[in-house]
Amino acid sequence: MLWNRGLAPALAACTMVLAFGPAAAEPAPKEKALTPSVELVLAVDGSASITTGGLEFQLRGHAAAIQDPGVTDALGLGGIAATLVVFSGPHSLRVLVPWTVIADADGAKAFADRILTAPRAVRADATALGSAIDDASRLFDGNGIEAPRKVIDLVSNGFSNSGPDPAGARDRAAARDITINALAILDEFPWLEDYYLENVVGGPSGFVKTAFDRDSFIEALRQKLIMEIAALP
Repeated sequence: MLWNRGLAPALAACTMVLAFGPAAAEPAPKEKALTPSVELVLAVDGSASITTGGLEFQLRGHAAAIQDPGVTDALGLGGIAATLVVFSGPHSLRVLVPWTVIADADGAKAFADRILTAPRAVRADATALGSAIDDASRLFDGNGIEAPRKVIDLVSNGFSNSGPDPAGARDRAAARDITINALAILDEFPWLEDYYLENVVGGPSGFVKTAFDRDSFIEALRQKLIMEIAALP
């Protein structure tokens, strides 16, 4: 067969396309994963100091507060990572909802649903705030999340009466740049806010919110979540 000189360049171009694909084609860049703004441990008091139905009220309060429009608006671009736990006596901390990234209102509803369906079998015991702080601090280790802030959020109506000293546990957490905030329920001890300020709260921008009864609990919790998520002073 005779070789057609005019055909040679075209064949060469076809060979290049087959070998290398379309000209200037490059793989699409991978979409950068969003980083949560905060890792948040929601620690709920399940001790004997909580009256009958008190734990259930706290859990339902958290489920309602996390879905509040003010809270979901504060989530920002990367959202947050949260886990909910319950504590009572020394080293009794139990995870009810594992680490979950909440990026929008749908994610908040899913987290709330998991709170409402979590098992309630908790053995009421002493109130070990120091132990709760130490055990909650360990939950940040190896969770696969690297947020710029780490916060432990304690809700209780009692003072520590068992286990490690809460001030020492607070200082250990603060040394790791972990913030401890608190919501003090003042239905039994009206001086509890000062106690938490002196012995529990610590780390960058730690604070105490108070609730006097069930009517004010959800609003105080809502405000506290917004402050924690948006890093407000």
